[in-house]
Amino acid sequence: MKPFRALIATGMLLGSLSAPTFARVDVSFVIGVPPPAPIVEVVPVVRPGYVWVPGYWTWHRDRHIWIRGQWVVERPGYVWVPDRWVQSGPRWQLHRGYWDRRKAGRGHAYGHVKHDRRDRHDRRGRRD
Repeated sequence: MKPFRALIATGMLLGSLSAPTFARVDVSFVIGVPPPAPIVEVVPVVRPGYVWVPGYWTWHRDRHIWIRGQWVVERPGYVWVPDRWVQSGPRWQLHRGYWDRRKAGRGHAYGHVKHDRRDRHDRRGRRD
């Protein structure tokens, strides 16, 4: 019985010393159909403590569907990187939106997003 208690105590001690971990699940779509042009949304009145996450096209079964923009609770020290489609040859891949740490020199209103040269369409669907 004493070895079992020692094992439990050791496990609890090591568990309390370990750094917290965070899981992030990414689902990625790679398809041969380009997304339609984004739908123009009227952004509602600013809500203090919230960030507007713009709408985007996602792939569902065999077609694109529009996910409307929404307000989400702001995360201090972070900026929202919006969902976007990236073309790679004849294929298109959806890069899901995510929170990224705010860094000095980055803009606040999506100016922080780095566009890959392979990314031939901007958020409005216009060609570069």
